[in-house]
Order: sequence, then C-alpha cells, then structure tokens
Amino acid sequence: MKEYEIVQHPQMDGITLFVDTLSYRTPHFHPEWELVWVMEGEMSIHCKGKQYHAQKGQIAVLGPLQPHELQAVGQECTFLCLQVASKLLEQFFPAARRTQLDDLFLQEHFPPQEYRQFQQTLQNMACIYLKQPEFYQLFCGGQVCLLWHSLFSNMPCRVLSAEEAAQAEKRSARLERLLEFVDQNYRQRIRLSDFAQAEGCTMNHISFFVHQCLNQSFQQYVDTMRFHCACKMIDAGNTRMTDVCYAAGFSDYRYFCRAFRRRLGITPEEYARRSQPAALQKSHLHHSIHSKERFYSPEKSLALLKQL
Repeated sequence: MKEYEIVQHPQMDGITLFVDTLSYRTPHFHPEWELVWVMEGEMSIHCKGKQYHAQKGQIAVLGPLQPHELQAVGQECTFLCLQVASKLLEQFFPAARRTQLDDLFLQEHFPPQEYRQFQQTLQNMACIYLKQPEFYQLFCGGQVCLLWHSLFSNMPCRVLSAEEAAQAEKRSARLERLLEFVDQNYRQRIRLSDFAQAEGCTMNHISFFVHQCLNQSFQQYVDTMRFHCACKMIDAGNTRMTDVCYAAGFSDYRYFCRAFRRRLGITPEEYARRSQPAALQKSHLHHSIHSKERFYSPEKSLALLKQL
C-alpha cells in the first residue's frame, strides 16, 4: 500500500467530505488540500517536523504533498474532513498548489467573528454535500472558493517559486518510494542502507531526509508498521502471539512485547483479551497497517454535525 494517498472523489470532481472516527493514521501525503475539524476528542498531528495538538472545536489545514501523521489522543477522535483537489482551486487561482501556509491552526490567525463565519460556512457546506439536494454541486463549489479565499487572506502564507515547487515534487516522489519500500519489506529484515544505495544517497543524507519528512527515525517507522500489523492480526482473531510476532516482522518476542508496553502499557496477551468496542451504528470500520478509522453514512454524519 503506497502512502501517497489517492483521494477518491465519488460525489464531486475535486471535492470529498466525510466524518471519521480515527485511532491512528500513519505518515502519508496527497496532492489535495485538507481541512480537519475536530468534533469530539483530541488529535495529535505530526507534520513539518513538529507535533501539533488539535483540541475539540479546532480546525487545522494541511497543504498539498505535506506529509502528516494523525493520532487520537486517547482511544479515538471524531472529525470532519474536507479534501479539495488543487486542480479545482487552480481554475480560479493558478498558484493554489504552490501556496504554502506557515501554520496549521486557523483560530490563531483569524479575527474571532471571521473564524465563526468560517466554521458556519464549512458546516453549512457539509450538510448540503451530505444531503445532496438539486444543484448542490454548484453550492459546494462556491463555498470551497469562499473558504480558501478566507484561508489565504488570513493565514500566513507565501507562493513557492517554480524551482521550490519542483524541489518539493522531487522530495515527495522520494518519500513515496521510501514508504513503498517499507510496505514491501517490513515483515522481513529491512535496512535503510539498501534504500540509500538505490537512491544514490549517503546514509547521513537519507537519515536526515527520513526524520525531516516523518518526524521519526527509519527504525521507529518500521517498528510502527510492525506494531500496527500485529494489532490488525490480533483484532482479526489471531491469538497465537508467537505467530503474530514473527508474521508482523518482529525477530524477537521480548521486543514484540516491549512494543505493546511502550505504546499501550499492556502486553499483547492483554490486548487480545480486552473487550473490543462495538461498532457504531451506520459506520464502516477500516483497519489496516496504516490506519484504524470508522467512516459514517451520510445520515449518521449529519446527526454528528448537528452536535457542532
């Protein structure tokens, strides 16, 4: 699975909106702009080499090709997500894809009244998108333009030069190859030096690149993949822990147990025994090595939006 995410736009060309309850989403990136509005719980966002903390009610914006990792603070976090293709915005503002924001959170830069208006516009658009009345596509397209006009007018930003944009594309392509390399090899012995050699880079250079993009070391990222793979196998009903350990890529059972204790404070056996939360009504659970999240039906999403 490549973590250069291909965002599908089944309803409207260039616009995707959904409500999601998330436990984790490993580092990934996509060419779309993304707005994340925390509705319940709290979320940790790793990007730009920093860790940001999004509390209930806050809205964060993530730019195109910006690697980011999402993690619930606690068990789960529910949020509204709006993803907009750069090509849609470029019809009206050609530099949209090359515009870089210097911060994630809107509230710190918007005047209070304008921030409340932004929230109201986003909520109204979400409701129309989910209800799909006649001509809703025109309404949603117009609201997206208003939202991004407000974003670019209030947030600290700058337009990258053509050369800077080309370098960003080059870094994104390398990151895509790195994530694919890990996906294909994390269940066996894997060495960053092999990837560095394939890229024609020194170990120092590629190690710095990994930490800069993922905010963690290469080995930490590999261990994360192995841990989530083990969790998925256990949740699927695998109860022989030694089998799970080696199938997930851990070479040592003690290290396998330490991975669970370090992340969850419990052993793999305790994780397997603990009761799993019942699936919420009208939702679809997606659980992979890269994410554990629950997507809602339009009806359930609308009910959750009303709580805002």
